Amino acid sequence: MASHGTDPFAENEDQQALRKLARDVAERELAPMARHWDETEEFPQASWDALRKAELFGITIGERYGGAGMGDIEAAIVLEELARVDVSSAILAQLIFNGPPRAIEHLGNDALRERWLPLAATGEALFCIGISETEAGSAVNHMRARLTPDGDGYRLDAYKNYVTGGHKARACLVWCRFPGSEGTKGIGAVVVDLESDGVTCAGTHVKMGLRGTSEAELAFDSVYVAPEDVLVAGDASNNDGFKTLIAHINHERCGNAAMCIGAAQGALEYAVRYINERVVGGRALAELQGLQWKAADMATRLEGARLLMLRALHLAGPDGTPPALETAMAKASANLAAKFVCDEAIQLLGGYGYSREYPVERIYRDVRGLCIGAGTVEIQRNYIGSQVVRGATTVSPAWRNPLA
Repeated sequence: MASHGTDPFAENEDQQALRKLARDVAERELAPMARHWDETEEFPQASWDALRKAELFGITIGERYGGAGMGDIEAAIVLEELARVDVSSAILAQLIFNGPPRAIEHLGNDALRERWLPLAATGEALFCIGISETEAGSAVNHMRARLTPDGDGYRLDAYKNYVTGGHKARACLVWCRFPGSEGTKGIGAVVVDLESDGVTCAGTHVKMGLRGTSEAELAFDSVYVAPEDVLVAGDASNNDGFKTLIAHINHERCGNAAMCIGAAQGALEYAVRYINERVVGGRALAELQGLQWKAADMATRLEGARLLMLRALHLAGPDGTPPALETAMAKASANLAAKFVCDEAIQLLGGYGYSREYPVERIYRDVRGLCIGAGTVEIQRNYIGSQVVRGATTVSPAWRNPLA
């Protein structure tokens, strides 16, 4: 009898327990309110409170600062389970797991860590990221946010657009230009207390999906930035700061992939349950071969994306950063798989799938936004293509460019 090998991505007992906890919280606390947050566009405060009570915000924060000291794999497990019922609520955890707190712990100084990480671990404060501007979305090199010297520190002038949760956050990680910066040279990042003088929220966007976590516009008018608030300093002679920040976004991109996979899993499960329960002409819809093929394609696309994500996560190691090429492939695949699965789930439900009374249309609208955030599908394809034509391969974790 042929023996089967072990699953290289099998979860250990602690990870299984974490998944169970996250699923229990999601189904008990998040799921009942998911439609409400979507309909009203209210901030999901009850979800925030539930995650805080379950001590889930501290997953990736170091034990020294009150967290659990876990890594990208555990973050993905929680994000997948939360997004399975409500992506808007999952984004709250994403902003802590893979947003500014992760960057502060990996790249920041002791003052930044001591000030902000305990608040992140306990869920006392929400954090946001200010990268996009009106004329600088994916084209970050066009950003206008700029620091000017002021004594030992700086003054920040910036207008950041599409800042997820910016209207509720306590601190913002702002990408900006240091003195003398041009293009990608001299770009760095600072952490701004949003209670500082000169910070205003100019408004929020009315969105297609992810309506529980609004996108804010934040204005920074000559906001003082102390030396200890600099996360990554920009040097006008090189783009090292920019490269450091871009590389760190791989955590966020893997989190984005995890949320897509979780959301699509929820849509697939709902659609499968529906076609098994729906009887037409004395037969369950699930008995029709054409619909079975749809379910097969949905499950296969979803599983392929999940495996690409797991590979990127495992290559990162407990204290590392997921590699760029594998991360780009995982995010693009998860984005497209989620869009496909949710679209087919709507089709399987027919007219009901198009109704807001059923969750699959909300899930579709939510994942559509994830195809834009953290680097669009097109940006991922640009990067993947540029690497592949140079000879890059993922056959080995230690791949190199043989054509270089």
